[in-house]
Amino acid sequence: MAAKAPRPMVAGNWKMNGSIAMMKEPRLLAGMLKDVKLHCDVMVCPPDVMIRRVKTVLKGSKVKIGGQDCHWDASGAHTGDTSAEMLKEAGCTAVIVGHSERRTNHGETDAMVAKKAKGAHRAGIKAIICIGETLDERKGGKTLDVVSAQLKGSLPEGVTAENTVIAYEPVWAIGTGLTPTSAEVAEVHTHIRNELEKIAPDDGAAMRILYGGSVKPSNAAELMAAANVNGALVGGASLKAADFLGIIKAYM
Repeated sequence: MAAKAPRPMVAGNWKMNGSIAMMKEPRLLAGMLKDVKLHCDVMVCPPDVMIRRVKTVLKGSKVKIGGQDCHWDASGAHTGDTSAEMLKEAGCTAVIVGHSERRTNHGETDAMVAKKAKGAHRAGIKAIICIGETLDERKGGKTLDVVSAQLKGSLPEGVTAENTVIAYEPVWAIGTGLTPTSAEVAEVHTHIRNELEKIAPDDGAAMRILYGGSVKPSNAAELMAAANVNGALVGGASLKAADFLGIIKAYM
């Protein structure tokens, strides 16, 4: 009997964007989704300092809140860091870890990402673990090898479909306007699915694999229909309610 397809997720990563004036956008989004039957989970991940404000704006809505990063320890002498426990207390149900911008700008390794994901699990929130290849790696035919290595190195023990989401984001497509074809996305997502079923035999088939990288209303339906794509991790298009809704419509 074939495994039931995972419930999709569309998550918006605001990155280092957000202001009091911008609170009209999540408010608009909540209103737009109020009387809509959704076939996916919807989440926004604002900067840490905006989480409580966004949580208040979205109170009672269908939109969940996530964080953009966390430290692997629950507390300690880590100036400027935020623990997964703090994120949960602020109202988050998930946290992004291992985003390519963190890997590149902050030198995060697979081992560090795995520790952060383990911290999220400890706190009782989902870890959205990001993996993806650079343009040189894509051109060199190394895509599948790279995502396999990142996946194996970034997943801690004890991953399940309940506590972990994978986000495939080709680095060369993030914020560039460049997007792989739906066939290329399907190839990588199917490869990731096969790897997950080896790593977590009981849950690999049920784990969500999101696609991220220049997702917008005009290409969302095609990308979301690709094999083994269970939603999207959206960057810039999540900052405007109308654009984000245009992507969510792939599941309406």
